[in-house]
Formats: sequence, C-alpha cells, structure tokens
Amino acid sequence: MTGNFCDETSWKERALALRDSVELFRGKWKFCILKNLAPGSMRFTDLQQKIKISPKVLTRELQDLELNMLITRTVKQTKPATVEYSITEYARETWQVMQALIVFGEKHRKKIKERLKV
Repeated sequence: MTGNFCDETSWKERALALRDSVELFRGKWKFCILKNLAPGSMRFTDLQQKIKISPKVLTRELQDLELNMLITRTVKQTKPATVEYSITEYARETWQVMQALIVFGEKHRKKIKERLKV
C-alpha cells in the first residue's frame, strides 16, 4: 500500500475500492455461477438447471457478472440461437480473493458461534 492509509483522501479511495471489490461477490448466486462456469462454458438452460435458479434471477446475475467482466456471453448462430457463458481470465484472478474471504468468513462465523454459546 502506498501513502498513509488513514489520511482523508487515501481512506476515501480505499473505502471505495473495498466497496467495489465486495460488490463483485454480493448476493447468493454469483459465487455459485462462477464456480459452475470455471470448468468450461455452459448454456443458459444448463446453468439454470444445474444451480436451480429462476430464469429471471439468473439473467440478472449473469448481466451483472458480464458488466463486471467476470464472464463473457457468446451467442451461437444455431437454429434456434443458443447462448453460452464462460468465465474470463479476469474472473480467475479473483479466486485468491474469494478464497481469502471464505477462510476469513469461516473463522469469523466460528468465533461468533463460540461467543454466542457463552
């Protein structure tokens, strides 16, 4: 990290960067979608059936992931037209971040559960 983390300008910039990073994974479906696309591309209907999600919610989540450059959408010129989704290299860069968040979340959850038992 450069600069003083607590100075006003740096703090605001870092807070925005942290918010943007956390927003990438917000929601119950994004991680599941990315995990299922990691091995290779999938058609919309196959993805929907595999993760048991409504078409409306899946469409919204896929659009958000595409907007954030975590997946690509490819329309195949078939009859009828089919759409395939695949994970981007940019998304693969997030695996370490997701893994760190998972590890932290598991530790945090365990501490909270232990504290509530007292």
